[in-house]
Amino acid sequence: MRKLSGKTYWMIGASEGLGRALALKLSTAGVSLVLSARKEESLKALAEELPGPARIVLCDVSDRDSVIAAAKEAGEIDGLIYLAGVYWPFPAQEWNAEQTEAMFDVNLTGAARVLGQVVPAMVARGAGHIVITGSLSGYRGLPGSIGYSSSKAGLMHLAESMHADLRGSGVDVQLANPGFIRTRLTDKNEFHMPFLMEPAQAADEMLTLMRSTKFQRAFPGLFSLVFRGANFLPDWAYYRIFGAK
Repeated sequence: MRKLSGKTYWMIGASEGLGRALALKLSTAGVSLVLSARKEESLKALAEELPGPARIVLCDVSDRDSVIAAAKEAGEIDGLIYLAGVYWPFPAQEWNAEQTEAMFDVNLTGAARVLGQVVPAMVARGAGHIVITGSLSGYRGLPGSIGYSSSKAGLMHLAESMHADLRGSGVDVQLANPGFIRTRLTDKNEFHMPFLMEPAQAADEMLTLMRSTKFQRAFPGLFSLVFRGANFLPDWAYYRIFGAK
């Protein structure tokens, strides 16, 4: 079981939703936090609510200079949790170029920008903990999810490659793949969301993963079987079930 108390974690995307809920749980568990997002007011409100020590470092993951400056300000950390993400639902027939690029730039390339400033130092020290937030939607292509599911699939693949490279190095990589969480992002969905979780529930799942030595955790468990099992379906069956009707 991983000991978190007394460690310092840099949280990217901490101002609301799952990030905010996880920050509260980590702080209660004795973790010192460096909180990053673009909105200073939300971060300040969160920092004041936390029972433990927390610092605010503004960071726009879509801006390389901002990421470099934020990493320097964050300083030496024991762990990184990447939660930043943006989301707009639409199908290929209604392709929105600006929103699609933003989803890739924040969800995937933004993570690469941050990791580029953090991984080398952790490798040099031979110690570190990196937690990446993927999505159940990233296991296989879904209708009405141009940009989001693809960017999450890329992020999940990145986490897998890092885990393959860094095993035994002292730098641990973990991947959390949540389903639907009640946030301002999922409020955009006009369809029924099965097994919808509250942020605190999802944060409990994240904390369980972080305390373990497992590489990944997909949740809710029963709902995750649908997406993970879909990888074993032949194309004709998968797209008959999940493709546009």
